This record gives sequence, C-alpha cells and structure tokens, in this order.
Amino acid sequence: MRGANESKTERARNLRATLTDAEGTLWYRLRARRLNGYKFVRQEPIGPYTVDFICREARLIIEVDGGQHAGNQRDLVRDKWLADRNYRVLRFWNNDVSRNLAGVLETIVTALAEAPPHPDR
Repeated sequence: MRGANESKTERARNLRATLTDAEGTLWYRLRARRLNGYKFVRQEPIGPYTVDFICREARLIIEVDGGQHAGNQRDLVRDKWLADRNYRVLRFWNNDVSRNLAGVLETIVTALAEAPPHPDR
C-alpha cells in the first residue's frame, strides 16, 4: 500500500485553512454529519486533483466555483476523470451558495438520495 503524498496533503491543508466565504458557508452545513447524517470532508486529494467537498459513501463531490471557472476546459477534463472513477460531481457558483443556500442543499440532498444504498443505512 502506498503512503500519502506529502505535497498533496500539504496543499489540502493549506486549502482547508483558506476557504472562500461561500465554501465556509456550505461547509458549516455539511460538516459533522449535519446533512441527513452523511459524512463530508473538505479539500480532499483524489488522484491528481483536490476536491472541495466529498461524501465518500455516496461518491458525491461538491465543487463551489468562482467566476474564473466559467467555461474552464480543465474543469471538464477533471469532471470526466472523476466520473470515469464513479464519482458524481455537483458544481455550484459562489453566488448560488450565498443567495440560495436552501436550493443548493436541496440539490445535494436529492443527489445523496440517488446514491447507491450504503450497507450501514
């Protein structure tokens, strides 16, 4: 078994320490199993990428993006790489989280309900 990649781990730690306002708002609602008992972690390295939030049991990734991501080709490549490994990716704009948090959470709950059943549930 391979050990953790120290540079990826350090990058993830730095990203955790510098959340955007929108990421912080969403993280408050996702952390500590607050959303229907699902466990989320933040700034998690997966392969060559670091994702904003992930619920491992549902294989659901949530990305909170600013305007620099509009039409970003690298995001498409990243999403395909993750989908090829059976992850589902939800992307929300910072403004969505700030102005329509209830709608964002509803979308996440719906996606979690569509996940394959977990053996402990």
